[in-house]
Formats: sequence, structure tokens, C-alpha cells
Amino acid sequence: MTGQNPVFIPGPTNIPDRLRRAMNVQTIDHRSPDFAGLLVPLLGDLKKVFKTASGQIVTFPASGTGGWEAAVANTLSPGDRVLAARHGMFSHRWIELCRRHGLEVEAIECDWGDGAPADRFGARLRADRSHEIKAVLVTHNETATGVRSDVGAVRRAMDACDHPAMLFADCVSSLASMDFRMDEWGVDVAVAGSQKGFMLATGMAIVGVSPKAIEAAGTAACPRAFFDFGEMIAANAAGGFPYTPPLQLLYGLRASLDMLFEEGLDNVFARHRRIAEGVRRAVRGWGLELCARSPELYSDTVSAIRVPEGFDSEALTAHLLDTYAVSFGVGLGPLAGKVFRIGHLGAMTDVMALSGIATVEMAMADLGYPVESGSGTRAAQEFYRRTARPALRTAA
Repeated sequence: MTGQNPVFIPGPTNIPDRLRRAMNVQTIDHRSPDFAGLLVPLLGDLKKVFKTASGQIVTFPASGTGGWEAAVANTLSPGDRVLAARHGMFSHRWIELCRRHGLEVEAIECDWGDGAPADRFGARLRADRSHEIKAVLVTHNETATGVRSDVGAVRRAMDACDHPAMLFADCVSSLASMDFRMDEWGVDVAVAGSQKGFMLATGMAIVGVSPKAIEAAGTAACPRAFFDFGEMIAANAAGGFPYTPPLQLLYGLRASLDMLFEEGLDNVFARHRRIAEGVRRAVRGWGLELCARSPELYSDTVSAIRVPEGFDSEALTAHLLDTYAVSFGVGLGPLAGKVFRIGHLGAMTDVMALSGIATVEMAMADLGYPVESGSGTRAAQEFYRRTARPALRTAA
């Protein structure tokens, strides 16, 4: 039997059978009342996950990168100045995408392992008395480093100096797995995707847009066509799409939301925290360190783990795949060869996490790592045993 092992990459994530079945549907006419009956309540329910009452949700057939592009193309003009922190591969890629759109990006350079620095954002915004900075970009969960940034703290820093810039957040690897509060944190554009916390196939960018961002789209001069907020919002209001929609993914998203609401969002977040803490206990049991520099930065969806000096994390992840047929995340950018990543988000349980931890231990033993076999597994087992609660049983 092959193909039965879960993946431990930080996305795309494992797809529950229930969602695979939901996506296995025949085509319907996307200009029919049946399609409107699917789309309109779906967009309303997505607002509950973003935690927005005032914002609009728009979806595009794309990955999260398409959501990034939609965020900047709809709200900004060539030559506009934006402020961002570079502290991992995905914050770096968003910065480079902005530059390709002709934006002037001020990048605050941070160590890979730190979060977005609200204090440094605040200092720069206080100095911007002419309000040349039009947007602040924050990566809520930096997938390359396993770091969660405090988006609310960035908003507070912006408000403290009464700066009118918009706040954009990349929540691709956090939404539907970790608490995200679009309205409370004053986020103007929040970018997510179908393939992580929503447990679906890649192919849908899911974007929350505030009234302020929608207003900015009226005067923004960056070119956009496929990713036009205005056209999408107008078509959605009539129960349609401005072009052919990703129908099967929309059916899958309906089923995904049903699963999340059946479990309860707070329970979803607690499950991710508990599973992540078990992984962190395993890392300590191995005598290794996380890339994230301090506990308040620890991500509940992905852990980036530094390998000992003299070992190559690329060899470890290759051995895991070749020998045990399990995929783990590789190190990206300057972390290549230095860290491996365990994705523990989406359709993940403590039992699944233990299988990944134990397999890593086998691979480390094979490669001569100075790690006692069973040390991490025991640490995670003990934590999961002490914190176990009756399982919520729903259709897989």
C-alpha cells in the first residue's frame, strides 16, 4: 500500500476525505440560481473566519500569491511607498512582488527568527509626517521560520502616531488554524488561500477587504484585470462571478467551513495550539532549537527546527522522503540546509503529529544525529496524554 502517509509540510495540507468527496462534483451552470445559492452564503460565512463584520470577502482562482497581487494592485498606484519587514522567505517575496508593480518599498531588515517589529514600524511612521507611506505589510505567520507576528501591535503602533496608511496582512498559513481578527486589528486587506487551514487543494485566493481598501481601489492606478476587486464584488453581489469560477473548490470550501464550524473555531485554534506544543516539547526532548527566537513568536501551524552544527537539513528531509515516504518542509533561502520544518496545521491530530515526530527520530538515527531515539516522542506523548480530551468525532 502506498500513498497513505500524511504530509508534514506547512501547505498544501492533508485533505480530509469529506472534503475530497465534496470537491468531486459535476459541473453546474455558474450563471444559474443554483450557483448563487452556493456562493452568497459562502462569502457570508467566510467573514466569520476572518472575524469581520464590515469587510467584504473576495475570492480569486489563484494561490496566496495571487491574493498578494490583488491586495497591492487594487489599492495602490505606481510610485506609492509601502513599509514592510523582511524576516523570512514569504515576507521577502511579498516585498519583491510590490517592487515589480512599481511600488517604492521600505524594507525593515530583521533576523530570520524574529517577528514583524511593531516598535520599528511605529518609529518610521512617526517620522513620516507627510504621510508618504500608503500601506504597511505584515506577514502574520512567516511559514519559512515558524514565526507568528503580532498584527494587533502593529495596528496599535500605527494608531499611536495617527498614521493613515492601510494595513495589509498575509494570513495564508494562519487563517482557519490560528485566531485572526480582521476588524479588531484594523486590517484593511487580509490574504489567505484554500490550501492550508481550509484543508483544500491549491487554487483559491481568499481575501478580506475593508471599506477603506475598497474606497482606495476607486483611485488606485496599478493595472489590474483578473484580480479586480470592484468587478468581483459587483458580480458576487448578484450571485455570480465575472469569469469562470473554481466551482469544485467552492463546493469544497462550503464543506470546509461546515467542518470548522462543527468543531467550533475556538476549538480549532486550541487543537492547533495543543498539537504545536507537543511538537515543541519533542524539539526540546531532542535537544534542538526552534528558529523562532522566543515563545511569544512560536507559530501554532509550523515549526522550523535548527539541525545541529555539521548536519544538513536537506539530507534529512530527502532521507525522510526516500526511506519513509513522508514529506517535511525544507529550509528556504538563507535557512536552506540549516532547518527543517514540521507543518502541523489543517487536518492534523495529536496521533498524526506523533507519527511524524517518531519518523523524524528514525531518520535522525539513520543519519547519526546526536539525538536519543524516543526522546522527542516521549516528551510529546506525555504532553498529549496529560492534555487529552474526548475526541470530537465527525465524518472524515
